[in-house]
Amino acid sequence: MPACIPTRTENAPSGFSPTTRIRPSHGPPPGGDGHRPRFRISGADLSASITVFLIAVPMSLGLAVAIGAPLEAGLLAAAVGGIVAGLLGGSTLQVSGPSAGLTVVTAGLIQNYGWRTTCAITVGAGLLQLVLGSLRAARSALAVSPAIVHGTLAGIGVAIALAQLHIVLGGTPQSSAVANALALPGQFARVAPAAPLIGGLTIAVLVLWPRIPGRTGRALRRIPAALASVAAATALAAVAAPGIARVDLPSWRAHALPELPHGPVLGLLGAVFTVMLVASLESLLSAMAVDKLTADRPGTTGRRADLDRELRGQGIANAVSGLLGGLPVSGGAVRGTANVRAGATGRASTVLHGVWMLLAAGLLVGVLEWMPLAALAALVMVVGLQMVSYAHIRNVHKHREFLVYGATVAGVVGFGVLEGVTSGIAVAVGVALHRLARTRIALHEDGGVHRLLARGQLTFLAVPRLSRTLGQIPPGANAVVELDGSFMDHAAYETLQHWQEAHVAQGGTVDVTGREGSRIAEPTSAAHTCCRPWTPWRNHHCDDRAPDSAGSGNPASLAGSPDPDPDPGPGPGSTPPGTASRSAALRTAVHRGTAVRRTTTPEKTMPHATAPRAHEPHSPALHDGSPATVSAGSLTSRRPGSRQLASGLSSFQRDTAPLVRDELARLAREGQQPSQLFLTCADSRLVTSMITSSGPGDLFTVRNVGNFVPLPGAEASDDSVAAAIEYAVDILRVESITVCGHSGCGAMTALLNDANDAKGTKEVKETANANASDNADNAPDTASTGAGTGTGTSTSTSTSTSTAASTPLRRWLRHGQPSLDRMLSRHHSWARISGRMPADAVEQLCLTNVIQQLEHLRAHESVARRLAEGTLELHGMYFHVGEAQAYLLTDSHELDGVFAQVAPA
Repeated sequence: MPACIPTRTENAPSGFSPTTRIRPSHGPPPGGDGHRPRFRISGADLSASITVFLIAVPMSLGLAVAIGAPLEAGLLAAAVGGIVAGLLGGSTLQVSGPSAGLTVVTAGLIQNYGWRTTCAITVGAGLLQLVLGSLRAARSALAVSPAIVHGTLAGIGVAIALAQLHIVLGGTPQSSAVANALALPGQFARVAPAAPLIGGLTIAVLVLWPRIPGRTGRALRRIPAALASVAAATALAAVAAPGIARVDLPSWRAHALPELPHGPVLGLLGAVFTVMLVASLESLLSAMAVDKLTADRPGTTGRRADLDRELRGQGIANAVSGLLGGLPVSGGAVRGTANVRAGATGRASTVLHGVWMLLAAGLLVGVLEWMPLAALAALVMVVGLQMVSYAHIRNVHKHREFLVYGATVAGVVGFGVLEGVTSGIAVAVGVALHRLARTRIALHEDGGVHRLLARGQLTFLAVPRLSRTLGQIPPGANAVVELDGSFMDHAAYETLQHWQEAHVAQGGTVDVTGREGSRIAEPTSAAHTCCRPWTPWRNHHCDDRAPDSAGSGNPASLAGSPDPDPDPGPGPGSTPPGTASRSAALRTAVHRGTAVRRTTTPEKTMPHATAPRAHEPHSPALHDGSPATVSAGSLTSRRPGSRQLASGLSSFQRDTAPLVRDELARLAREGQQPSQLFLTCADSRLVTSMITSSGPGDLFTVRNVGNFVPLPGAEASDDSVAAAIEYAVDILRVESITVCGHSGCGAMTALLNDANDAKGTKEVKETANANASDNADNAPDTASTGAGTGTGTSTSTSTSTSTAASTPLRRWLRHGQPSLDRMLSRHHSWARISGRMPADAVEQLCLTNVIQQLEHLRAHESVARRLAEGTLELHGMYFHVGEAQAYLLTDSHELDGVFAQVAPA
């Protein structure tokens, strides 16, 4: 590509030039030996680990009491979950251990099979988790309806609360949730005074601790509410109820290890599957909740959890816990939330929490045995009640899935976890089939128009009713079919299509509309589904095919009438990629006398069809006061440009206008109040509203060739740009001004070509050609071949300097000379993109031009005044067309800036 690349040594690194490609290194990161980063412990992780440890100690003991397992098994499971799952899991900040979700399942297993067989079942569930994680089935496990998942957890929470209420009242829980509910009246009749007092104090502190106001509250909230509640209850029990039942930790010498399971094989397999299902669902849901909390924390750039790795880590932790005689392990939302809010930054907090649990189990037995069982039961009861989330109930009710939620909760509470999940799935399938099959079809007449309303999904089951109702519409009548559903199968579509064709043939009209009355149409071309967000956009070539060299691939391409506008000639707009060959073929055919027809696909509107009528040159509609309308189909004999314009306008009136009419009416009443002035190039590839995700009234846009801002009073100055700046700054009071350049700008290419022509040296041309060949594959959208990929490139390279100097385009390009001088100057560093140097001289000049035009902006009186007041900001932006990537100038106040890549939100 022709280029003038200044030679510099003071600003560029050694062996570096604007054409040097930046290739990513495939070696290990610097400063290491290629291995993973070492395990590091920060102060924040150490503090967070202590916070989680203080929560986990009473929680683990309380869950062991609720399950009926050895109390040391809860401490052991917390230690294994913290260390093993913390090191091997896929969630950095999730904390694993004994979980409330597994309480009901594990309690039932202990009653049916005994403690040692339950440990063996835990090992089997862990191995099954490991297999599923290796098969990458974690995402599939979350494919279950949210109503079933949250219903399962809510049912478990209800069962936990019913069981622990008996302990709080001084009694003993029964074997099932239903039995616990039926035994409550008798338990209230023989309530002991000490246990309810301790339990009530624990619950009161748990609820009120986070709500203590003022500075005292902020200081006290550093202590976890769970620890504060148990500590207060323990102190009260030591004074007021010394004889109350307390924690009794047996000697580790009597610790039971797993044994080979005994019992029916199907029952054992079902138990393994149930433990695996509940532990996996709770762990994965907790991991995603921790991800959300981490993302909301300011200044955090953590990665999302690897759910498959998390499932494998949970499986290994369960296998190890079961082998050591511990409770089943899963990720817990309570501990994970506390870990994130305590400021943890890595795995160290989770692992250290496990270490502290291990030390507590061996060294703090005497302290732990002071805890009253009623306090631990109250703590677990509150956790169970928190599993019944009102937000989840409201959400499933909004999505009309409360029946599924209620069936799952009832099944878990009445029969068990596996039975509850099965009943929830069955109800969900029934609801889905009911919604799919239930369709209401009604017909009524309104002002001579027959309206058919179809509510629900149109499947083959609704075809008989649809056919009968359509048959009631008189032949030749005006009909409107309103579809209020999201699905139509092939049978229903053909039924409606065949009836529509027959009805139109009999002289009737048919409109098929959606719920809001908007017309439903078939897409203009199925090949353009990749551009569906911009359906009115007609100038896309996302499905272009290479033309057949023999000319026989498309029989319609060389037939028909001559094109009335075969070669509109080059202009200041850019030539879309892939159009050069078609334009050349078109010109060749015209010069040879071959008739060429540009084929266009007519827009087929399935729901809107009218009976064919004779041509009426003097239609009465034009004389009776009704508005005259023009359709895209009436312009088929006009030029292709007219057809394209009318088709685009018709699509706007049909699809977009109904959606934006209210907003535009508001803007028409209130006037425009844009927040920024956006000054960019006239290049057709720069769609400002698409790039900035803006809409009507957001941007005050000024576009010209080269995104130039002429200096006030400059030679051949253009007052239109200055007038727009003054209007935006002084009258509209915009808050910011953005100057946006882009890759492959034809104006920048023309400036470089003129510099080469003026220099006229062979060395420059050889260097430019070498640069073009080196960067052809690196910057395909730049004007490296002089073929005119930017604005005005074709005219700029083919016109002599003496002739072109007098053209309006050449006079306008003089405003870019300061940018070229800045790039060639040795007094300014290269403007560049963060992480790499410019790909070629055109990109170098495009970046430099943005900075130079910002300098020109500061010279305008209105801009300088607002900048001095501090009420206006200037921004520089560069858009790489070929990469669809935006870059922002990191500091618009620097004379030589760095453009940083804008990352997805």
